[in-house]
Amino acid sequence: MGDLPLDINIQEPRWDQSTFLGRARHFFTVTDPRNLLLSGAQLEASRNIVQNYRAGVVTPGLTEDQLWRAKYVYDSAFHPDTGEKVVLIGRMSAQVPMNMTITGCMLTFYRKTPTVVFWQWVNQSFNAVVNYSNRSGDAPITVGQLGTAYVSATTGAVATALGLKSLTKHLPPLVGRFVPFAAVAAANCINIPLMRQRELQVGIPVTDEEGRRLGHSVAAAKQGIFQVVISRICMAIPAMAIPPVIMDALEKKDFLKRRPWLGAPLQVGLVGFCLVFATPLCCALFPQRSSLHVSRLEPELRAQIH
Repeated sequence: MGDLPLDINIQEPRWDQSTFLGRARHFFTVTDPRNLLLSGAQLEASRNIVQNYRAGVVTPGLTEDQLWRAKYVYDSAFHPDTGEKVVLIGRMSAQVPMNMTITGCMLTFYRKTPTVVFWQWVNQSFNAVVNYSNRSGDAPITVGQLGTAYVSATTGAVATALGLKSLTKHLPPLVGRFVPFAAVAAANCINIPLMRQRELQVGIPVTDEEGRRLGHSVAAAKQGIFQVVISRICMAIPAMAIPPVIMDALEKKDFLKRRPWLGAPLQVGLVGFCLVFATPLCCALFPQRSSLHVSRLEPELRAQIH
């Protein structure tokens, strides 16, 4: 008596994913940087709770809140398809601290060509780790696809940054501060479609409301990838557009002129503050499982559905 019932669906997020608020609450939990501080023993304990519950075994004294906490800790560290522990910097909970550091440095060291190249390379290397760590089990990424996407995105980001940097030499300094954002946006437009090129070739699974698989659709893949690109660019806007304006104003003040060493940590802190909110809120812009009108699917799949 008093044991937790076995009908709680921990395969799905805790909150209603058909609403923006529900998705936002889900992603605030998924991207919580505090999960990075959990020990290996705590991660294993959460994995045992989740795997036992799925097998029909309830840990004695377990509450529903504790079950959901264990589920989100498990999801934060282990791959959903393979069950492997994800490398630390590839986890969703590492998105804010990693992007905070890299973006802050991109915005701080944008004046000299070597530092522009270096930080754009670091950013795309980090993206490659994240994309590989969170690869889909249904459409796995090959080493060749990963390498092509990595080289193409890095080249695109560096070329965009250097090209715009040369164009802004005679413009106000504030304009130059937005060059890193343009480079990151361009890289996202290259990196994500290349990383998910297999989905554009063979399509992604399409199901009905009951979850029965009806086939694969390239049209659905295009919509999904487009939404990912939009959310990634929107995610970068607050962190790469607001701090430059603030820093441009602060650097004209005597306080920072007398303490130039404060510039980099202050910029990183501003970026981090923006990312804490922008990361989960922009992840929540679109549902992870979306609907598509049958008329927009391929003729063969349409005919099969009808």
